Amino acid sequence: MTVYLDVIWALNFLFDSLLLYLTATILKRNCQIWRVFLGGFIGSIIILLSVTPLHSYSSHPLSKLLFSVAMIVAVFGYKRWRYFFNGLMTFYMTTFLAGGAIIGAHYFIQFDFKLSSSVMLSSVRGFGDPISWLFVLIGFPIAWHFSKRNFDSIEVVKLQYEQLVNVKITIWGREIFIRGLIDSGNQLYDPISKLPVMFVSLKKADERVPDIILKIAENPEEVIFGNKEIPSKLEKIMRIIPTRVVGQEHQLIIGLKPENIEIERNGVCWQTKSGLVSFTMQQLSADDSFQCIVHPKMLTGPIKEDQYKNVSQY
Repeated sequence: MTVYLDVIWALNFLFDSLLLYLTATILKRNCQIWRVFLGGFIGSIIILLSVTPLHSYSSHPLSKLLFSVAMIVAVFGYKRWRYFFNGLMTFYMTTFLAGGAIIGAHYFIQFDFKLSSSVMLSSVRGFGDPISWLFVLIGFPIAWHFSKRNFDSIEVVKLQYEQLVNVKITIWGREIFIRGLIDSGNQLYDPISKLPVMFVSLKKADERVPDIILKIAENPEEVIFGNKEIPSKLEKIMRIIPTRVVGQEHQLIIGLKPENIEIERNGVCWQTKSGLVSFTMQQLSADDSFQCIVHPKMLTGPIKEDQYKNVSQY
């Protein structure tokens, strides 16, 4: 039987290089492409040793670990222990993720109870079952692409989660508890009072929201142009704020000044009375992870001494 060692080695070299490049992408590390190929070459040496008398040593788990260490050092170098260890663990994680995706997809599409098609790959034409190799060649780039996208999505969710806060708005004696997102891009102020503006979605509002506020959020134009009467006590806390949005040069929104706003983040509570709230019926989050957009200026107020315990209400 003829064994096409060059084909197996080239495939292993390519996969190792792609896995190292994916590792660098996940860790946001800049590395030269020749170092990536150098690491892939070091990893592929195991294939060459498999046909030598050193096969029993190269196939040992400790030897594989040493090859992995050499691959990471070749690509990223060694700066400190934590830097090196993170690179090594991420490399193993990406390897298991990509490999597991390929194996899972293979057995999802075609499963052989005798395992003949997977265990005896090397017995067909010297370099494996052509269908299996074709599946790996096509499946690995797909698994690599979706692994990278999933890691990017996880990072975005993590960054967004770190900006989530608990918000309690007290207006007309009613307490409204919602989940908020701190948005540094929200720089809207009332041009007269210079108060920052917070946006709150009432799409899934509960009974704690006053009915008049719900009606204003549903048809703000009716109030702005005077087609709908509102209580006089509401007029005292209402502001008409000009703003700009994508697709519209000028737009007017209604802002209400609540009695109190409390923002809790990581056990620290900021309390402010100098802020406006613009209620809307639009959904601010596609996955409903937050219901309001918090102005970053509202987190510069005084810190409440007795941190409130109403976290369970969110």
